[in-house]
Amino acid sequence: MKNPQELKYSKDHEWVKVEGKNAVIGITDYAQSQLGDAVYVELPEVGAELTAGDNMGTIESVKAVSDINSPVTGTVLEVNEALNDAPETVNQEPYGKGWFAKVEITDLASLDDLMDEKAYEAFVAKEAEE
Repeated sequence: MKNPQELKYSKDHEWVKVEGKNAVIGITDYAQSQLGDAVYVELPEVGAELTAGDNMGTIESVKAVSDINSPVTGTVLEVNEALNDAPETVNQEPYGKGWFAKVEITDLASLDDLMDEKAYEAFVAKEAEE
């Protein structure tokens, strides 16, 4: 699956879709493929204050439990409750219905640490070599 060009990406393999002062956050196709089949997702609480790089939840797969780190600093506006009943959506539609949270970005500078699609592709390729 190709990574969408309009998104920003973190070194922890989260993606961010910026919509004005808000952001939609999920994990990349690469991340979900490394995890395997998702069986449980722990989402942040609505109203939670997130700091870029800090834990905002977890995803449990048949292989492992992995942290989901917030790629931006902000306040959680909404979480994807549908993942509670259908965590496999993360595997099926990582860039669509598999999103985790919508956040109001309170520190726009936190976007500066994110990569565009080309930089992220190079990052993944280098990581795969190691």
